Amino acid sequence: MTRATALAALLLAAPLPASAADTPDAFWPQWRGPLLTGVAPAADPPVTWSETENVAWKVAVPGKGSATPVVWGDLVFVLTAIPTDEAAPAVATEAQGERRGPPVLAPEFVQRFAILAYSRADGAVAWQRVLRETLPHEGTHPTGTWASCSAVTDGERVYAFFGSHGLYALDMAGEVLWKKDLGDMTIKLSFGEGSSPALHAGRLVINWDHEGGSFIVALDTKTGEELWRQQRDEGTSWATPLVVESEGRAHVISSATNKVRSYDLASGKVLWEVGGMTANVIPTPVHADGLVFLTSGFRGNALLAVRLADAAGDITGGPAIAWSHDRDTPYVPSPLLYGGELYVLKSNDGILSAFDAATGQHHYGTRLEGVPNVYASPIGAAGRVYVAGREGAVAVVKAGPEFELLAVNQLDDGFDASPVAVGGELYLRGQHLYRISAD
Repeated sequence: MTRATALAALLLAAPLPASAADTPDAFWPQWRGPLLTGVAPAADPPVTWSETENVAWKVAVPGKGSATPVVWGDLVFVLTAIPTDEAAPAVATEAQGERRGPPVLAPEFVQRFAILAYSRADGAVAWQRVLRETLPHEGTHPTGTWASCSAVTDGERVYAFFGSHGLYALDMAGEVLWKKDLGDMTIKLSFGEGSSPALHAGRLVINWDHEGGSFIVALDTKTGEELWRQQRDEGTSWATPLVVESEGRAHVISSATNKVRSYDLASGKVLWEVGGMTANVIPTPVHADGLVFLTSGFRGNALLAVRLADAAGDITGGPAIAWSHDRDTPYVPSPLLYGGELYVLKSNDGILSAFDAATGQHHYGTRLEGVPNVYASPIGAAGRVYVAGREGAVAVVKAGPEFELLAVNQLDDGFDASPVAVGGELYLRGQHLYRISAD
């Protein structure tokens, strides 16, 4: 069944909110949206809101997680880790003075790794499944969670990914169809996991970069069967792979510190590679009009625009690099590619830059009022850019080469998960899940 056929079946089987358009791009099936660019082409969410304006509903999410919600049909899917009252055994921990970086949050309690399906109409829990109950083998960064990987859906199944704690395929009613255990990651400085699966043409692709034997693997969506696996010369990275169709071939583009590599989705063969990223690569690449944009921004700055038609073998420093930039690139947030403009945030700061995607011309770099710290990735809808901050404010900027701030909207929460736009609705996930809409 194709994606469009599955969507049509859903539209006939269940009533959708009136705001949902009858097109394959109506929903938000993966964490960077239907186009994998951060854009919701059929959405028109509000420009302004507050705790007392344009909040259709607000519900508390149990546990903790920074996984971005995904939306299909009349359901919003959220992954979370819920602590139980079963305490971890007492163990000796190394002194903070003996390690670099901020202190790690050690697992104090056994966690229930769960997926919740919320009704778009009223925020009620349609169903909830605890998929695994276990004590995490590692800690997380103080700002991290044990549920930072986002789910994906093809309209027939929803795939819940918890990294070391398993991959689970469920039907749309919440029944588990299959599960897969890929082992335990050893993450740099025990900072936690965060790469989400990529979904394309009946295959799930998972990047497994850590301080052990790193690899990338493709699985059959119907069975979980492993189709191919390639070893990778990489340490920990957190970037979600991007799948791009080009000249009859599907490229799986995986960004990391040593190399960015493109793999053939059918076989796993390496098609091209390029150096130039910084350490601790987190942002997911984006693509449009034959160009792939690669970014990173920890202890350095890197932005490369790769021309796919010219990419083969090692393209470092070659003609396949259409343009590059070495300032104000993102650490955690992924870029947004919208209307011929590439938008990036500086490090984890609320400083937004816009570039002409085709030429690399820098249009502006502006600090966003009221949004000082950002982990969430920006999204685009209805000619607007939405940037959600860790302190609960969301800046709304007019899309285009000239900066115009339309609104800054404050809620009583904080957002590390990226916003999601569907129809006339904006979904924000913090300790609560909000549906922002005018109706």
